[in-house]
Amino acid sequence: MAARRRGLTPDERELWSRIARSAKALHPPGKPAESHREETTLPLSEKAATTPAAFPRFRVGQSSLPSNPASVRVQSPAEWLADAAPRMDAKAYKRMTQGKMRPEARLDLHGMTLAQAQPELMRFVLSCHANGLRLVLVITGKGRGDHGPLPTRPGALRHQVPHWLHRTPLAPVVQQVTAAHYRHGGEGAYYVYLRR
Repeated sequence: MAARRRGLTPDERELWSRIARSAKALHPPGKPAESHREETTLPLSEKAATTPAAFPRFRVGQSSLPSNPASVRVQSPAEWLADAAPRMDAKAYKRMTQGKMRPEARLDLHGMTLAQAQPELMRFVLSCHANGLRLVLVITGKGRGDHGPLPTRPGALRHQVPHWLHRTPLAPVVQQVTAAHYRHGGEGAYYVYLRR
């Protein structure tokens, strides 16, 4: 059995009439509401013909980057160090990069972890500078590709050592860092030219 609807009380009627008086019509009084419905029921082709093109033509993916991962190549440390301008005498720089200058001391970081290598590098460079040495060799190794479950960059030391040498406390004593000549280890080692 359906429940009977309750009628409005006099207070509710009075409230409803106040709200109805303050409401504004959605459609102007002279224009019937039906014209809006007719306008929206036009076929799509007729609508497109009547409305002007407000937006430029758009093609999906027009501003996306190319999906070829080989096109985005990160420079190796040796490449970005070679691109840096020399901060030392040009003749000495040329002799150094050609492997004609003999390093006065060498440090082999090969096989160390990053945590072991950083303090060792700092100690070595600062002591060499204190002893008045100019050209030292830091051997990092080229690094091997570790094919574990997570992708890792080969040669963590090879990538990190130039950054350490360009930050304090080593930056004030280091004048130039460049990849070593193949006789002294190639990309697996760095020449570090110290300030006086």
